[in-house]
Amino acid sequence: MRILVIEDDPEASSYLVKAFAEAGHAADVAHDGLEGYALAQDGHYDVLVVDRLLPKLDGLSLIGGLRAQKVETPVLILSALGQVDDRVKGLRAGGDDYLPKPYSFSELLARVEILARRKPLDSGEPTVYRVGGLELDRLAHKVSRNGKDIPVQPREFRLLEYLMRNAGQVVTRTMLLEHVWDYHFDPQTNVIDVHISRLRSKIDKGAEAPLLHTVRGAGYMIRDDRR
Repeated sequence: MRILVIEDDPEASSYLVKAFAEAGHAADVAHDGLEGYALAQDGHYDVLVVDRLLPKLDGLSLIGGLRAQKVETPVLILSALGQVDDRVKGLRAGGDDYLPKPYSFSELLARVEILARRKPLDSGEPTVYRVGGLELDRLAHKVSRNGKDIPVQPREFRLLEYLMRNAGQVVTRTMLLEHVWDYHFDPQTNVIDVHISRLRSKIDKGAEAPLLHTVRGAGYMIRDDRR
């Protein structure tokens, strides 16, 4: 899941980015309303987390402007303004949820994940990927093989989703770092190898034929060799 945090407090935004990363999600930050508005217009984010009291463009005006531009990305308003009237104004401005500060991150994460499932999907993009009995349901956030559910962690889900979206094609380490970990450089760690190994043990364990392949010197690939 890709999240845009629009928050002018550097400490608060840094905490959210770190917390979302630990939960397996990628988060970008905008430190004022105009920057946030510009980033949010492309519609590439699954959820926006928006503070109300922003410099240059306040949170409610930002949300209203996005809705006027037909940007339907779900918005969670995160604000110290937590009275009933404040929450009503936020929802009427186009917010999908409203969480007053101070807040529990576990509750924030649950609300964000629920909102992400409501995001309209591109008409040309499938909601379910299938390769050789392996199935990934983007909306239900579930993985199964031959009808048997496979429990995966959030980062493993994102990794598998990207591999299945590119089934039959080699996916390089750089591609995985940029699209799954949001790194634009190689941190020189074995993080990819560890997650690939864990994912392989889950989706290929006990299976008649493996689906997750290592392409030596190139990267990784999901493919069904029986076809």
